[in-house]
Amino acid sequence: MNTVKVSIFTAGFCTCPEHIAIQGGQRGNIRFPAMFALFEHPTFGAMLFDTGYSYRFFEETRRFPNRLYRLLTPVTLREEQLAVNQLSRLNLRPTDITKIFISHFHADHIAALGDFPRAKYVYLPQAFDSVRNRRGLAALSRAHLPGLIPTDFLQRAEPLPVSVIKPLPPEFKPFTHGFDLLGDESLLAVELPGHAAGQMGLFARDKSGDAYFFVADAAWLQRSICENRPPHPLANLLFPDPRAYRATLASLNAFQANWPHVRIIPSHCEQTLRQFENKLTLMNIGP
Repeated sequence: MNTVKVSIFTAGFCTCPEHIAIQGGQRGNIRFPAMFALFEHPTFGAMLFDTGYSYRFFEETRRFPNRLYRLLTPVTLREEQLAVNQLSRLNLRPTDITKIFISHFHADHIAALGDFPRAKYVYLPQAFDSVRNRRGLAALSRAHLPGLIPTDFLQRAEPLPVSVIKPLPPEFKPFTHGFDLLGDESLLAVELPGHAAGQMGLFARDKSGDAYFFVADAAWLQRSICENRPPHPLANLLFPDPRAYRATLASLNAFQANWPHVRIIPSHCEQTLRQFENKLTLMNIGP
């Protein structure tokens, strides 16, 4: 497996009751940082996994019914947390981003797609197909805000064809098949169904030798993976396939047991993301 340079950031956060995020959790609210990751490849340049929040989220949730999204998951976002501003401190311009790997089309993962005018959008086709024709409450029920999709999205879209799925090496078990995103095994993607149709997770190995598994919202908290403990049953109302969610969570639990050296990164686990504060000078979850 080839390597890339991996950097992990957050662009804002929302809050949610812990007992909803994980069965048996506390009644108080916890923060859900909106993670995005930067991959720097010697041939393909700078690429992102998701984008976190942007100010477009607030624009798209000014009116009902979309305002319900903001009321149910209040969002905090500072200017310096915007993906474009954090990347600029690495001397990366918006036009330097060549690809954005979209885990799924929930608002907290795609709000800044429009900030990167040359990036190609890479995703599993069923992920976009599941939301592309939804509007109003139908879209909101899938945590999707259609206004966040750039007007030239289809011109820049590079959906992954199912025909290129390939067997994965044994060290990825229980995940057996996936996608070689760049053709050199530096970034490998797998489907993580349940939370959203066509949700994509991504394996990467850093130049330092660290291995990462970005699992998006297949689990909200690292504890859920360690203990194979799903969210409160109320969360099933948000998932298109609760049974698949539980199966995916069980697979993550087995993977962690088999390969404890791999850093599993849920997109919203503050405890996990804070582990990178000392390593990454631009880590910016908030006070």
